[in-house]
Amino acid sequence: MFNTPVPPEIVKKGIQESGLEKVGRGSIREIVGLINNIEQASGIRFIRMEMGVPGLDAPGIGIEAEIEALKKGVASKYPMIDGVKELKNEISRFVKLFINLDVTPEHCIPSVGSMQGSMATFMVSCQRDVKKDTTLFIDPGFPVQKRQHHVLGLKYESFDVYNYRGEKLREKLESFLAKGNISTMVYSSPNNPSWICFSERELQIIGELATKYDTVVIEDLAYIAMDFRNDYGRPGEAPFQPTVARYTDNFVLLISSSKVFSYAGQRVAMIVISDSLYSREFPHLAGRFSTARFGYSIIQDAIYSLSAGVGHSAQYGLRAMLKAANDGTFNFLNDIKEYGEKAKIMKELFIKNGFKLVYDQDEDKPLADGFYFTIFYPGFSGLDLMEELLYYGISAITLDITGSKRSEGLRACVSQIKREQFNDLRQRLEAFRRNHS
Repeated sequence: MFNTPVPPEIVKKGIQESGLEKVGRGSIREIVGLINNIEQASGIRFIRMEMGVPGLDAPGIGIEAEIEALKKGVASKYPMIDGVKELKNEISRFVKLFINLDVTPEHCIPSVGSMQGSMATFMVSCQRDVKKDTTLFIDPGFPVQKRQHHVLGLKYESFDVYNYRGEKLREKLESFLAKGNISTMVYSSPNNPSWICFSERELQIIGELATKYDTVVIEDLAYIAMDFRNDYGRPGEAPFQPTVARYTDNFVLLISSSKVFSYAGQRVAMIVISDSLYSREFPHLAGRFSTARFGYSIIQDAIYSLSAGVGHSAQYGLRAMLKAANDGTFNFLNDIKEYGEKAKIMKELFIKNGFKLVYDQDEDKPLADGFYFTIFYPGFSGLDLMEELLYYGISAITLDITGSKRSEGLRACVSQIKREQFNDLRQRLEAFRRNHS
């Protein structure tokens, strides 16, 4: 056994008590619980890169607006299922000013986090055509969306986009879509876990094929505007957040407040449905829901059944932050650029100590520094590397659970790491390298 920063007997006992047969195959929440127990038993603070949660304080703008709304009595009133009118207006403005997209406020709907947004959209999109009963995940991606499919009893297929960037993406997508069973395509950009960002050419390919095969695209913008290679934070000014919505009307955008506004605890996000898709009628929907109309089914059937709307005060908090951003008095990117700066430093520390990046290119450009990055160490599988790093006080998750075919890799999230921990990270990585040279 090597000398390691965390006593081996404590790590082994923690793994044994977790009940996980293979640590790397545990869910993110299971890994969080395991690390909590090891930290408590050892008294050693981990470099915690396993969970993608904000590492910054929520803006006072939102908090004060929530307090004011509560003082006015909203806690005793049910919110409208489709959202507070003032919030819907600001979502529509935000989409115009930061994505350069025209969507009427009626078709902008708050949800209980993007998790509910995807759940509700899957419930409707995957039922609109009896022949189209399968979702296509452009992986790697957020593993819980596949779990939602299991819960709903829905089918899905997937592929790792790593080897299909640029024009290669067209042929790969068409090999799935031409079968005629794909109802929905799902991806995130910037991407969780790889942090790849689709180019305009790739988005155009996805959009054109979505129209050709009448497939709904769910574009998960959990990290909207966080490709820090470009400044997407100036309202009404180019460049704008890239989106498939420029190339098809068959889109649903999921826009989270968790990362970009550090508002994860309030569970409030946005569903933006194209004006065209919202109003379309699909006869098969009428057999399962109260109407054949796509957007109406998402609100009055899916969201109504799931939660009957979003917490009242959280809507007013989000509305205040969006209004300030839209008015140009709140540059929401200023604070969160810290994630990109930390990622750059942390990547350099890993690479200096023998680690390599798994996903490192956007077509012909180096990947951006952002909320996540992906690493591997030659000679280790991802499952073994994740477990081995526990002895060094470093936690992450394997790429296996994200749909990636790069089974040697791990996803690292920078958000919870404080700058004062960088020296600890350096020392622990140096110890790892000494022990595994």
